[in-house]
Amino acid sequence: MIRRMALEKQSPIKVGKGLNKPQVLQSWERSCTQLHVDKLPYSHHPLLTTLLSPPYSHHPTLTTLLFLVLVLSDINVYRSVAQLHHDAAALLGAVALHGSASAIDLLSGTHARRVAITPVDVHQELSSQLSNSNISKYYLNDPQFRNLTDRWSDFTEGSIIVVWQPADTHGVAQSVKFANGVDFPFLAVNGGGHGLTASLNAIWHGLSINLNKLNKIQISTDGKSALIGGGVNTHQVVNTLAASGKVTGKEIFNGYLPSTTNVGCTGHIGPALGGGFGRYQGYFGLALDNIIDMTVVFANGSIANVSSTSNPDLYWGMRGAGHNFGIVTEANIKIYDPPTRYWFRTEFIFEGTQLERVFEHINDFDQPKEYGYILAQFAMNPQYSKTDPVIVLQLDYAADSQESADRANDYFLRLHHIAVRHWGFLSPTEIQPAVGQDIGMDIWYVKPLDRPLRHAHGDRSRRLFPLGLKSYNVTANRQVYDLFKQLVTEHPEFNGSVTHFEGFALQGMQAVDPDSTAYPHRDDNFLVSLLAIYKRYEDSDAIAALFGNRMRDIWHAGDTPGRNVTAYVNYAAGDESLEAKYGYESWRLDRLRALKKTYDPEHKFRFYNDIY
Repeated sequence: MIRRMALEKQSPIKVGKGLNKPQVLQSWERSCTQLHVDKLPYSHHPLLTTLLSPPYSHHPTLTTLLFLVLVLSDINVYRSVAQLHHDAAALLGAVALHGSASAIDLLSGTHARRVAITPVDVHQELSSQLSNSNISKYYLNDPQFRNLTDRWSDFTEGSIIVVWQPADTHGVAQSVKFANGVDFPFLAVNGGGHGLTASLNAIWHGLSINLNKLNKIQISTDGKSALIGGGVNTHQVVNTLAASGKVTGKEIFNGYLPSTTNVGCTGHIGPALGGGFGRYQGYFGLALDNIIDMTVVFANGSIANVSSTSNPDLYWGMRGAGHNFGIVTEANIKIYDPPTRYWFRTEFIFEGTQLERVFEHINDFDQPKEYGYILAQFAMNPQYSKTDPVIVLQLDYAADSQESADRANDYFLRLHHIAVRHWGFLSPTEIQPAVGQDIGMDIWYVKPLDRPLRHAHGDRSRRLFPLGLKSYNVTANRQVYDLFKQLVTEHPEFNGSVTHFEGFALQGMQAVDPDSTAYPHRDDNFLVSLLAIYKRYEDSDAIAALFGNRMRDIWHAGDTPGRNVTAYVNYAAGDESLEAKYGYESWRLDRLRALKKTYDPEHKFRFYNDIY
């Protein structure tokens, strides 16, 4: 039952200029009718003075959603419009994904029961039940709360009102048990909050179990494995291994690490549960292929070891769909002697007129495992053109010397480029100064913003619209180029966006039996996506989805005839089918659903690309 607010009678608030009052109030009345709210308290709450004034008054849809959040919440939850807006972000994400009805469903369903629980209520419960536990607790008014709940994309903020930070596996289990006891939704976060799927918006007034204190990294005495905590990010893992003296001259994916996540600031284990791409996968496979065993906290708070000999069926499911079944607090991973001393990076810039030649060149290239990563991008860079996107080509090559890398790059140097930069070798803690011309790619062109998006975090939306491909269709890529140009021309607030074409070395990944793990896409050769980056306003989410899905449709139509749509689960937008994320063989989904029924029968782990 939704708690009604006890409101004192006040004078009606005047509507700010720009707000279509009849439109807002008609939508407001319909929402309240659907939610069985008895009266319209829009004129009785002080926060509405702000909501009915610019800039909110210029955005009726947003303002209506803010009204909706307010009337359904205990009045003590909100002390500022900023907090109110944070919760409304979850509704906006739901609307963008499913339409306006989903906002009503979200609030009138099971999640709405918890809206009446305030941070004060939670604090009192925690103080009595967890006073002696090794768990740090943070609430809306704590200075650290913003940093702990900040996400890489504000499209996937959801609604978090409490953060618990346990220091060990038992603290995680205790947190889960308490949350279950008060019917509180929870979400484990094991890195920088980089998850992008829209399903993260479904958590409503929930608990974030932050794993950052689980930061153990321990190399085995035989040097063949490492035990890493659930909150460790990839940079921490690699730098610790480098400090041991066992890793030399590498960037974030070299040395004793197997193929791992391709971004150092993300958590290490989280991406590994969905796959884990990286430069070393040509040698050693995906990150999930290198998990030996893991400690998992289940939905009921119990703890178990999961490996090929202990809970082997779950071991299969955790490697590819692990976010559905439990919280991994630590894992043993395989580590290796580095096959070469260094990684070398070369970056090219091409005009858009060279598109066909660039992608034909990549298609004709038999990528050896030494070429760990070949990345192409469409991006705006005013150093070369203020009207047309440029094509950026990044090559990462494993070699013992710069001369070897230069010889390998001769194939791509034949292309007519307008700029090239050789990075020199890449180390675990720094990038050596570039050799040659500065091609200006440290700053992406973002006209409406005042700083490079590459260094921003949590203050704008980032959304991926991914697709797996067998090969690049040059005609389709030209159509995507034109569509990308249309996006940034007609909507300059998207000028920081890029279109990704990712090609990792495949030998190690494809040497693994595809049936041996839950990861279903070992026959995808490339990953493509629009990475839409923008400040949110009333129509921006819809614009991102419109262009992102058009690009996916073009790419898919140009792929091998008869191929199914596939989406790497770590990149998934959230609107893909279960088959696209988890595989089209019926036995895969049947097996995953059976595991879900066994290990999470009450559906607690439902906020990250749920298998239902």
